[in-house]
Amino acid sequence: MNKVRIAFFASLKELAGVPQLELHLPVGATVLDVKTCLVERFPALQGAMSTALFAVDHEFANDEALIPAQAEIAVFPPVAGGEGSLPTICAITFDPFDLDSLLAQITLPTSGAACCFTGMVRARTSQPEPYETDHLEYEAYKPMAEEKLNQIAQEMRQRWPAVEGVVIIQRVGRLDPGTPVVVVACTASHRDSGVFEAARYGIDRLKQIVPIWKKEVGPQGSVWVEGEYLPKPGE
Repeated sequence: MNKVRIAFFASLKELAGVPQLELHLPVGATVLDVKTCLVERFPALQGAMSTALFAVDHEFANDEALIPAQAEIAVFPPVAGGEGSLPTICAITFDPFDLDSLLAQITLPTSGAACCFTGMVRARTSQPEPYETDHLEYEAYKPMAEEKLNQIAQEMRQRWPAVEGVVIIQRVGRLDPGTPVVVVACTASHRDSGVFEAARYGIDRLKQIVPIWKKEVGPQGSVWVEGEYLPKPGE
């Protein structure tokens, strides 16, 4: 038998009622076999399995993927390092970030432009229906999340080779309205070198493939916000 560790995140952790557990699987078991075992043990997960994402040793995996010995398997809903000598700062953190300091760290002697996107907690949302937010609670599968942030930084440079420094930082934990929660910034020699497009791509990609989730808490109660994008294996 093959012993593996299962880790649940966000709404699936609440449905299972436990953050993690160990399973003993037969040699040659697949992700689909894991799904079957989990539903048998935690019937409340049944309705979530059709959209649940699985990552095996920090890589997205489909139903046919084989489970290696001693694997770490993360189970979560769809999500709401450096390259060469170019400065790259990618992190999941509980701590506030200093935008001026971060920009200084990714500014090279050749840098003449920087584009920075910062997302923050809204106190009031008007679409699709108005509601108030008391605070947000962010959670991440940190080892995989930081790998994916570095992957996104590499993708940004592949698409826009003129991009120099890159910062992608996501805060987790309880965050109150008005608090910056994420920053995606990049530098280049000139504003027409792709910095605007690269920063936009970075935040959009983060919301697709990085295992980060948020729970909205307000007078109306609390709810996990989940996305609809389903990453492909190896993405």
